[in-house]
Amino acid sequence: MNRHSYNAIVKEWDAARSTLFSHETAFLDRLLINLQPPAKILDLGCGTGRPIAEFLLRRGFRVTGVDQAEELLSLARQRYPEGRWLQSSMESFESDEDYDGAVIWDSLFHLPREHHENVLRKVVGSLRPGAKLMLTVGGSDHPAFTDTMYGHTFFYDSFTPEQTVLILQNLGASIESADFINPPTTGRDKGRYGIVASVA
Repeated sequence: MNRHSYNAIVKEWDAARSTLFSHETAFLDRLLINLQPPAKILDLGCGTGRPIAEFLLRRGFRVTGVDQAEELLSLARQRYPEGRWLQSSMESFESDEDYDGAVIWDSLFHLPREHHENVLRKVVGSLRPGAKLMLTVGGSDHPAFTDTMYGHTFFYDSFTPEQTVLILQNLGASIESADFINPPTTGRDKGRYGIVASVA
């Protein structure tokens, strides 16, 4: 569902996600502490590469971006030929290299939650000792649901922030930063939670 929906709204999505939000810059600063270019960073669910992969590439980092929506990847390849862009779903992606950092930003919650632990296990397993992972998850204990964006339907599901933190800790990661980006409301907004974790 989400692949076709993102392909259908590529122009609108690209325009909406042209620059970083202030909270994203703060999370990226935490991700990049003690990390120097040309370190390798995985961006899982990279979309068009803008704005997060763009931010990393401009600072000299080597980025491998992974997304299942070919229209989004097409823009990434056109704009940022210095990046490595791979078409794959998050749940089926298998890394062929080790990374110095990883980003799963606003993408994990597009998968049914039964896939989340395995995705996180594979990403953590692909990180070198001391590397950091930056990700977002849903902010509440809410059943899977669909919502619309630019007239197209998208799927959402997530463990609670506390459950995701526990999964990461059980995978051997240490939580360095964890906080609400936007708390859940009684209405449409189910909340969003950001985490930076490091691998021993």
